[in-house]
Amino acid sequence: MFKSFRIGSLFGIPVKLDVTFLLILPVFAWIIAIQIGDLVPVLNAVLGTSIAAEPLTTGSTPWLLGTAAAIGLFASVLLHELGHSLVAIRYGFPIDSITLWLLGGVAQLSEQPRNWRQELAIAIAGPIVSVGLGVAFYVLVVVVPAALETAQFVFAYLAVINVALAAFNMLPGFPMDGGRVLRAILGRNRPFAVATAQAAQVGKAFALLLGLFGLLALNIFLIAIAFFIYIAATGEARQTALQAAVEGITIEDMMTPVDELDTVPPDITITELLDAMMEHRHTGFPVLEGGSVTGVVTLEDARTVPPAERDTTTVREVMTTNLETLSRDDDAWEALTSLQRNEIGRLIVLDEFGELAGLVTRTDVITALNIGAVRSVQGRAGVPEPAEQPGETVQPVEGPRW
Repeated sequence: MFKSFRIGSLFGIPVKLDVTFLLILPVFAWIIAIQIGDLVPVLNAVLGTSIAAEPLTTGSTPWLLGTAAAIGLFASVLLHELGHSLVAIRYGFPIDSITLWLLGGVAQLSEQPRNWRQELAIAIAGPIVSVGLGVAFYVLVVVVPAALETAQFVFAYLAVINVALAAFNMLPGFPMDGGRVLRAILGRNRPFAVATAQAAQVGKAFALLLGLFGLLALNIFLIAIAFFIYIAATGEARQTALQAAVEGITIEDMMTPVDELDTVPPDITITELLDAMMEHRHTGFPVLEGGSVTGVVTLEDARTVPPAERDTTTVREVMTTNLETLSRDDDAWEALTSLQRNEIGRLIVLDEFGELAGLVTRTDVITALNIGAVRSVQGRAGVPEPAEQPGETVQPVEGPRW
């Protein structure tokens, strides 16, 4: 997704709008407006109503109806995602945000439910909400006086589209709701990573079929959805494989402990720092002062100093003091996500007293991933193995989407 901004919150969950939402909302309003004449007979046939099309297709009425229906549609999508979110919170999975964007809505979970029953409940919550909304809007169609045909049309459209939304989401296009239901069912008697890999394969096959159908129908929206499903299925399967590879590996297992660590004081010059880098074959050092870590200095920091000033500029002046730290008991996945999220090459490890305990580098994490992939049972059961660079594989690291 592109840049998003917060517009409020529901039940303590931040609600955001992606900039693509602002582009697609007028498009949906326009599409609905120009199709009102075709939609009315369909709604009458499906719901047994007798809405007259002619009064709805004159003057500015189609554009007002299109706008109202489009806003109602995206409000329904928001409630659909809220259904997922509230059930996830009930099971103890915090929700980072709900975002409306080009292709609908996304509820961002902080972590994936590994229990198949929990995932099943979270996955079906959204479609259940959509069906409930469809029934509620149908009731409004029945109780609204026939003279209010504009209101009847909007309610009828939202009744049908919510049920259609629920049905579409239950198709097995992992990571759509139906794909997550499939993973939950597969996860009853398979390791989580294996279930994810198999559900992702089904999801990618579905995406290819959907994309082909969209191509034949010249439907750009279906093609975009197919592309998103394919990319998301591949990414989540890869992320789960990485998590399986490092499962059980702690920071202490892969860090360089402090007694084996090369460090530098903050008051040496950049010239002396470069000499130390040449001697120890390192391009980055923790900076220690009085036994406590005060920063990290790297070759990139040294490059910012002109050659003529390297004999007078100290490490203290160029080192990074905004440190990303971990504890020895954190798991390797924490290290991987932190390295990616902050686009850095090393992490400081602190002990229980806040003192330097060691250092974890990107190379340490790659080594752990490669060893973990070889020893992992899941890795031998059809789960994709990690690539050489973790930054190439986990997109995104912030959590699963619904």
